[in-house]
Amino acid sequence: MAIAEAGSLLALKRRARKINRVLADKYPYAHAELDFRNPFELVVATVLSAQTTDVAVNQVTKILFARYPDARAMAEADPVELETILQPTGFFRAKARNVLALSTRLVDEYDGVVPGRLEDLVTLPGVGRKTANVVLGNAFGIPGITVDTHFGRLARRFGWTASDDPVKIEFDVAELFEPRDWTMLSHRVVFHGRRICHSRKPACGACPVASLCPSYGEGETDPVKAAKLLKYELAPGNEALLKQLLAETHRAAEIRMESQRRPG
Repeated sequence: MAIAEAGSLLALKRRARKINRVLADKYPYAHAELDFRNPFELVVATVLSAQTTDVAVNQVTKILFARYPDARAMAEADPVELETILQPTGFFRAKARNVLALSTRLVDEYDGVVPGRLEDLVTLPGVGRKTANVVLGNAFGIPGITVDTHFGRLARRFGWTASDDPVKIEFDVAELFEPRDWTMLSHRVVFHGRRICHSRKPACGACPVASLCPSYGEGETDPVKAAKLLKYELAPGNEALLKQLLAETHRAAEIRMESQRRPG
């Protein structure tokens, strides 16, 4: 590696880690927004999350896991009944096939237990590196970078990668951070992408990492106008929810679930 390249990489690494620290301060309550109680529920929920929202998946899995609580029960599910339950998530026929095949493979090859190795997880129907890293990081405590659409968009805006390929993005970002930071980094970046750094109109004027971001100015820079673009607990009118999340970070998932059940 040339000296200039080494210096540039060092500068990029330092800026990337500063961004992570700022996001950690901004979102101390960041967590996996798919609801789960065990590795099986998480792998199924993540497979179902393709092309839909986590909120929609959480509403469906509450019904799904009450009916089929483990891989053995899911493997024996009636396909039509399964499709009916999964319909709100979109692409429900393909997802039903994947969930059935996934459960059957777990029963046949892993005694109904979700394996804790990436090389095993990616062989399961419907499971790619993204899903595998979600499961490893959040169900097994094994560091992993989860590259969804939000993470990929922000990684490019932050200058961490120039790629559109999820695997290349994962490897590029992994070079900038210690493995111990990968899982929480993924949560923080996704939180930021959903709340502030939107795809079409990022709220640059309300962004805590604006001074560190090479893409500053792509979105609304006026602080007052940008504040109106914020979503979820940062959105105007949700001050009480944000205060509760900041005060009880250990209950963040539970608080979020309660807030989503509230009318309006």
